[in-house]
Amino acid sequence: MNKSTIILVAVAVVVIMNIVSFALMGHDKRCARQGKWRVPEKSLFLVTACFGGLGGVLGMKVFHHKTQHWYFRVFFPVLLIVQIAVLAVGACLFLC
Repeated sequence: MNKSTIILVAVAVVVIMNIVSFALMGHDKRCARQGKWRVPEKSLFLVTACFGGLGGVLGMKVFHHKTQHWYFRVFFPVLLIVQIAVLAVGACLFLC
């Protein structure tokens, strides 16, 4: 596999995970309002931890969801910062 393919796959994974994370936050908020089955918190954390940090943080802000839980307010932004750092270091090591 060449470098451009690896970069394309990595970008696709990050984009997909962020879309899924954002969508799950919106879906869970909608279910909460309607009294329906909810997405487990560990599932929200898992998707966000798997390079969906931006989607999770944006989902919290846009849908005003999980903002009362300190562990979401703290760990979602921390996960995003760690993911940015990992991607930056990985890109530097891979491309340099």
